This record gives sequence, structure tokens and C-alpha cells, in this order.
Amino acid sequence: MKTTAQPPFDIVTEPPSQELLEVSRHELRETPEVREQAILKLRELLHNATDLHYADDDDFLLVFLRPCHFYPDSALKMMRRIADFKKNNYPLMHNLAPEDEKLSFIDHKIVNVLTNRDRKGRRILIVSCGAVWDPKAVTAEKLFRMFYLVHLVAQLEPATQINGVVIVMDFEGLSLKQVRGLSPSFSKLLLTFLQEAVPLRMKEFHILKQPYIFNMVWTLFKPFIGDKLKKRLYFHGSDMKKLHKHIDPADLPKNYGGTRPALDYSSRDWYPCIEKYTDHIQRWNGYGYAAGP
Repeated sequence: MKTTAQPPFDIVTEPPSQELLEVSRHELRETPEVREQAILKLRELLHNATDLHYADDDDFLLVFLRPCHFYPDSALKMMRRIADFKKNNYPLMHNLAPEDEKLSFIDHKIVNVLTNRDRKGRRILIVSCGAVWDPKAVTAEKLFRMFYLVHLVAQLEPATQINGVVIVMDFEGLSLKQVRGLSPSFSKLLLTFLQEAVPLRMKEFHILKQPYIFNMVWTLFKPFIGDKLKKRLYFHGSDMKKLHKHIDPADLPKNYGGTRPALDYSSRDWYPCIEKYTDHIQRWNGYGYAAGP
């Protein structure tokens, strides 16, 4: 079973290997019996929730059951939170397609995904929100839409559903230009999304290379950070050895003190993968509350 994407800039959608299913059994309670019963129960709950509109095939329901440890009631609550989030942010996300943010992916190196997973099988998303980010060219809203499109594709990977995601935020070279590009409303939007409306296991958040001015950003973010996220949030500054306590240097590029080659790819290389799954993204646009916004 492949453990990294082949070709490098694509996701792996094959059914999980026995090894991966053993991880899910240990961490998420997933056994054939539990899985079957949970799918049947969630499908029943969804049919009874007439105000919601979602697909109900097995693979789709697993997207919600895995991060909820196969508790159908919790999975339905997540589906409802996602519907609320989409309703509350309708203008930002209505009919969003990869083509809408193609230039943000192609012309800017803000969002990147490592082609390799770490030793724990997790996907690593790197967000360069310091000097690399030009908020005039890629507004905070566009940055969010890029996150949103990436998460829609990531949820199609069984290995990512089971092992989860690590987010690395690199603030190297942060200046007032980037701080001005943020706002309390954007901070609330992003953190509400990450904490309430992402059907993925968000395992760790690492803040790197943050200068003193980062305190201004932290002041914006802090009011919206819940207890669960606080326990998974780590600040490292430029001390990569602290990062290596969480992610093995063998799994990191040279940019972050790792032994893998320095990053020579970016969101430009990943964009065709996002575009490849346009049909999934378009279907997702129709999910949420049945009556629309």
C-alpha cells in the first residue's frame, strides 16, 4: 500500500490498508462491526434531520464518523456545525471553485502541503504568513478560501481521515503589512472554521519564526481559541529542536531543520490536484441546510 502520493502532487484515495485500519481501531474504535452500525445509525439520523442535505453513501459518512470516533450523534452535530458555518459565511463560500483561487495558488507561495507524511502518518500543511504573504494580492478572504479548498481535497484521503493533519504556520519576516491584512473578523472566521467546521482530526498547530510583532496577531487570535486547541498549540520561534519534539526531522525539509531536501515546490504544483477534484468540491457546495441560506 502506498504511503505517499504518487505522483507526488496528488492524494491517495485507495481504501485503507490493514495497518491503517489497525491504527483506526486503536485510536478511533473502528472495527467492521462498529463501522457498519455507525454508518447505518448516522444515515438514519441524517434522514430524520429533514433540514439537512448531505450525501449518505458509506464513504461520505466515514468522513464525519472517523474524526468523531464513530459516534453517530457527534457526527451529525458536526454536520450541523458545518451547515451553520456555511450559512453564516454564505457570500464567502457560495459556489466556490478551484478556478476562483487559481492565481492565489499559482502565483503565490503561501500554502503548501508536504508530499511526504510524518512518522505518525499525518499530512503537514505549511502556511507562510510572514514576508511571503502579500495581503494586497491575496486578501485574508482569499487565503481562507485556499485553506477551504485544500481541506475539501484532504478529506478524501482515508489515511488523512485516520491519522489527521498538522498545521505549521511560518511567520518569518512578519511585518505591519501582514498584520494589517488580518482583522478580528478574519481571526474569528479562521478559528471558528478550524475548531468547529473541519471534518478532519486537527492534531497539532505549530507557530514558527514569529517576531515580536507577532504579539499583535496573537492579540487578535487569542479570544477565539478554545481549550481543545490551546492544548494542541505550540510556539517555537526559531528553535527547530522544539519543533522536532513533535515532528521527526527525518520528515521535515531543510527549511525547518529537517534532513529532507529544502522545499522546491509550492501551491503551484499542488493546484492541479485541487482542480482534479472539482466535482467533489461542487457537490460539497450543495451540502448543508436543505433550504439554502
